[in-house]
Amino acid sequence: MSRPLITVLGASGFIGSRVVAELARRPVRLRTVARRPTVPAVTGRPAADVEIRTADLSRPGRVAEAVAGSDAVIHLVAHLNGAGTWRAADGDTAAERLNSGLVQELADALRPAVGADRTPAVVLFASTATATTPAGPGAGAGARSGSGAEAGAGAVPGARSRYEAGTVPVPGPGPRPEAGPVPVPGPGSEAGAVPGPAAAVPAPAYERHKLAAEQVLADATAAGALCGVSLRLPTVFGPAPAPAADRGVVSAMARRALDGAPITMWHDGTVRRDLLYVQDAATAFTAALDHAPALAGRHWSVGSGRGTPLGDVFRALAATVASRTGRPPVPVRQVEPPPFASAADFRDVGVDPEPFCSVTGWAPRVPLHEAVDRTVAALAGTHGKDLL
Repeated sequence: MSRPLITVLGASGFIGSRVVAELARRPVRLRTVARRPTVPAVTGRPAADVEIRTADLSRPGRVAEAVAGSDAVIHLVAHLNGAGTWRAADGDTAAERLNSGLVQELADALRPAVGADRTPAVVLFASTATATTPAGPGAGAGARSGSGAEAGAGAVPGARSRYEAGTVPVPGPGPRPEAGPVPVPGPGSEAGAVPGPAAAVPAPAYERHKLAAEQVLADATAAGALCGVSLRLPTVFGPAPAPAADRGVVSAMARRALDGAPITMWHDGTVRRDLLYVQDAATAFTAALDHAPALAGRHWSVGSGRGTPLGDVFRALAATVASRTGRPPVPVRQVEPPPFASAADFRDVGVDPEPFCSVTGWAPRVPLHEAVDRTVAALAGTHGKDLL
């Protein structure tokens, strides 16, 4: 049997570069697609047959060209605005096209021709933990939204496909989880929302784009056109192979501390975030690939399952940087939020990864303290301040 073709869109990005490195160790055909050439960051010769493509996927027709013949596609394309962040303004058509429009193009491109004798392609999509849906029947009053618990019904723990062995997973006998609708969240339904006025704020554009993309995959899966899985990620951080970079808040504050500047936050530090190390995020995608038939048609939350106050994280960053530079820890200060801050910036965000873990066997491996130390060590080297 020929090796399956796995295509990674956004292969040069922060998470994409890690996913590519993981897949390069497998006996598959691996196609990397990004604006710049992406070579897997692995030691020695990759086990995969690697095809490197460069493409601007925002141009019409490029998505179909990029995924032609693919057995699986991992969609990690990210829209970054001029400031290098994920935030999208209402009416930003460029952001909407990259965040959700590309998923529709992808579904159209992968739809099997009428009468074609071909297993539907697997599509894994990187969504966000804040793109949450209202709790369904039986979820329980205290359930954290976006847990994916409703998708776990009927899934068999340990059921695996054979992507790691170089074959393509085929949905087995018996019913797959039904691909239900992914409704737009109503008041108070956002992840980690605190009851009260703040929870009633409409979802930001970025979250709405991600929900729309999830709906496209759910519909296409229900129609038998593909095998779609959405992974809702929390705050992902850590080092990445150059030229990829983590532009998230943890690395941004680590860079400030390395420069000797105070670490700043827009609140009193009690706001909680589920923080996931980038390597653990990458292995979540490979685990989803291995169990795609059991996950098909749903969104699944991925994370550590623990919400940590950002003030504690920033103080740990300051102490870790100080231990490397020999300087006193920089202060951690509360500052006025900028005009573009949204209500979501001041809400706790927690996820429940247990349903995903029970189906795939995946679990985060890198403790938060170790992840912070690795991140600072990598950034210290780029600053010329790594004392080890």
